Amino acid sequence: MTVNLTRIYTRLGDDGETHLGDMSRVPKTHPRIEAYGTVDELNAQLGLALTVPDMPYADWLRRIQNDLFDVGADISVPHGGDRERLRLAPEQTAWLEQACDEVNATLEPLKSFVLPGGTPAAAHLHVCRTVCRRAERRTIDCGDEVNRECVRYLNRLSDLLFILSRGANAGDEPLWEPGRYR
Repeated sequence: MTVNLTRIYTRLGDDGETHLGDMSRVPKTHPRIEAYGTVDELNAQLGLALTVPDMPYADWLRRIQNDLFDVGADISVPHGGDRERLRLAPEQTAWLEQACDEVNATLEPLKSFVLPGGTPAAAHLHVCRTVCRRAERRTIDCGDEVNRECVRYLNRLSDLLFILSRGANAGDEPLWEPGRYR
């Protein structure tokens, strides 16, 4: 599958509407646009995270970036029609689960909630995690009109980003101390 982008501006969105992947027109505030726009924001945050020197798990993050384009493509096209469309596959979510298990097996059990932060890599991954949770909520807002695998993928991805942030802190993570400053 190839994508050819010859012109970036089209002026078609100047009145507050845009095309979905099936070329139907919707307001730019449509739940699908909110959902795949937030997936795009997550992808941009991952790109920023990848600029951190010696970012652990960089190959995984690049794979996830590519998968997120699949998620966005899936969300952007309503079901139906006579053309076969790119849809997220359960195997993509299964890969996230395997990655979660692999890294989580190397971590100490948690004794408190983790405060976002620590190393620059971990801090960036925490930001990605929170944007991923919002992308998941926006996708859920689309209701039964979207592939539920997209919701499952984003749910597992936020878990993985949390686990990767813990790994990036290498055991020296800031923990919540309830009531410490009362």
